[in-house]
Amino acid sequence: MPTSGNKCISEEIQNNVVVLADYIVISDDRVHRNPIIAVKVQSPYGKALHRKDNVTHGEFAFTTTEAGNYVACFWIDSHNEGGGEISVNIDWKTGIAAKDWESVARKEKIEGVELELRKLEGAVEAIHENLLYLKSSGKCLGGMVQYLVIGSLHSGISCTDLVLKEIFPKEEADISVV
Repeated sequence: MPTSGNKCISEEIQNNVVVLADYIVISDDRVHRNPIIAVKVQSPYGKALHRKDNVTHGEFAFTTTEAGNYVACFWIDSHNEGGGEISVNIDWKTGIAAKDWESVARKEKIEGVELELRKLEGAVEAIHENLLYLKSSGKCLGGMVQYLVIGSLHSGISCTDLVLKEIFPKEEADISVV
């Protein structure tokens, strides 16, 4: 992570998905034992979902309320600037990966193969939901691309017409009446 400025990561996530993340600061420089950072997580429309200052580790969890790009930014706290390079280890889980399968197995008293089948079923459902989301966003983008192509063609034809009129001006017909 840079010693000044921030480092952000993002992920495109659809609506109604569980997100869990754990983060911890790892110092590349042994002199400064506990580097301190600040963290901010935002929704696609800028709503702050998590904000912590003066931390060395932490976690956040939320369920998405809108589809889009969720961003987590980390920066070195002003007290700690100039303290050398640091790294932030983040474990970001979404959807089926965020589910606590151990507690599901204990609650429902299931074992081995059945638990793996439940995990696979959840993964299939998540993939299906992602495909539906991609299909719906593709239709919207396809319509925009059509309008842009038609507009570009119209602009190109208009410009060509103007250039050709400049190159080949109409000659006045000189007709004499006798």
